[in-house]
Amino acid sequence: MQEKQLTILISQPKPETEKSPYFDLAKKFNVRLDFHPFIRVEGVAGKDFRKQKVDIMNYSAVIFTSRNAVDHFFRVCEELKVKVSQDCKYFCITEAVALYLQKFILYRKRKVFYGADGSTRSLLEVMNKHRENEKFLFPSSDSQKKDIEEWLKANKCEYATASLYKTVSNDVKEVLAQTEYDLIVFFSPSGVRSLFENMPKFQQNGTHIGAFGPTTSAAVEEAGLRLDIKAPAPQAPSMVAALEQYLLGLNKK
Repeated sequence: MQEKQLTILISQPKPETEKSPYFDLAKKFNVRLDFHPFIRVEGVAGKDFRKQKVDIMNYSAVIFTSRNAVDHFFRVCEELKVKVSQDCKYFCITEAVALYLQKFILYRKRKVFYGADGSTRSLLEVMNKHRENEKFLFPSSDSQKKDIEEWLKANKCEYATASLYKTVSNDVKEVLAQTEYDLIVFFSPSGVRSLFENMPKFQQNGTHIGAFGPTTSAAVEEAGLRLDIKAPAPQAPSMVAALEQYLLGLNKK
């Protein structure tokens, strides 16, 4: 008798390239991978941003914790016809976010900084080295963690936060009703929130849960769910690597 094929729901958009390691994983372990984003990002219109009374030109440094923040910062600048100074410094959570800036600016190493390991702590260490006389602008979403803002406050930095985009839950009721997934993987606390907005009476039962990033892991546990797969970890730097370990473990049983 043939074993039931495992079903895994990845709460992100389907990769655009067939070369994604997710597809290699599905083939290797003969699992069904479904991709459905639980959340979407909506930009704040330039006219609404004006109401926040933040003058972008007043700030000498910008903090970016995601590509979304980069996209929406430069979108608002364009909408409001704001020309960002060439001397502006950019502090980014990861090298990937820093390199993404090349879409919008002439990339110069002397003005783009990023944390060593992608953690907030390493970003704050870099900011600490360069914070003298800087006025920081922190573009963020409505659901941004407050740790960076708390650090700016504690270190008496001149700063302003700018709400440029918001996270909205997608309707995934039909997706969740159609298939009883063996595993659901989350990538942000907003994704976890979306699950309960779609299914307020969700019971985990035998469903396994995976989470990428410490804030997502915390959100899963705070929601009263059992966390089965956690990434990044020393042996699993990516969610694909964590899923592979999980599937190898199942095959050994």
